Amino acid sequence: MRDMQTGPAEETTARAERPRFVQYLFFQADPHWRRLPEEQRCAGRREFAQVVEQTREIKTFAYSTLGLKVDADLMLWRVADSLECLQEMLSRLLQTGLGQYLRVTCSLFGMTRPSTYTKRRTVQEQAIDEQERLPYFIVYPFSKTTEWYLMSKDARQGMMNEHMRVGHEYGQVRQVLLYTTGLDDQEFVVAYETDDLYSYQGLLVALRATEARRYTSKDQPIFTAIHRPLEEALALLG
Repeated sequence: MRDMQTGPAEETTARAERPRFVQYLFFQADPHWRRLPEEQRCAGRREFAQVVEQTREIKTFAYSTLGLKVDADLMLWRVADSLECLQEMLSRLLQTGLGQYLRVTCSLFGMTRPSTYTKRRTVQEQAIDEQERLPYFIVYPFSKTTEWYLMSKDARQGMMNEHMRVGHEYGQVRQVLLYTTGLDDQEFVVAYETDDLYSYQGLLVALRATEARRYTSKDQPIFTAIHRPLEEALALLG
């Protein structure tokens, strides 16, 4: 039963702040796929799309990475409350007619959690909760140096304040930050969503001139993806 003292705004905030699992899953199509008869390929794409559409507990957005990375043709951005359902859905996808010709070449996943440097997420940082997607999505993992964590909290806060001030100058660029420490090889996965790659690139250049940049040990590989309806993204595979 709903707490009578909790209103809709508080419920929305609670939903937004609860930990969720987010995964960026990259696939490469086997060249043999494009040599199959058209009827077989149509059926395979349809079967793949049905699995995505019927898995209601996972929110999925489709992107094409065709020609933008040599080992990735398709990306699925997936949001769920558990790793188990992400794993089970992937198993079903790989058993479809199309899935049998796809290879997972990269999986970047992590959890959402409240920032230690801000009390409340800005609108810019709420891309994960938006329903309408912008055309371009850029994803990359990164890790901080040991020296970063050995500094005082106040020293890190000062540098992050500068970092955030720069980010707010590019308010039209949305972002999603995942925490992956102890879950994967990197410590974070950051993603930017934009309708203007020139503006996005300006943001990244500006961020590289901040003091906090000294303490980034690695921020590769970078994936650039173009948002498309699922059927369209699959059709580009052939």
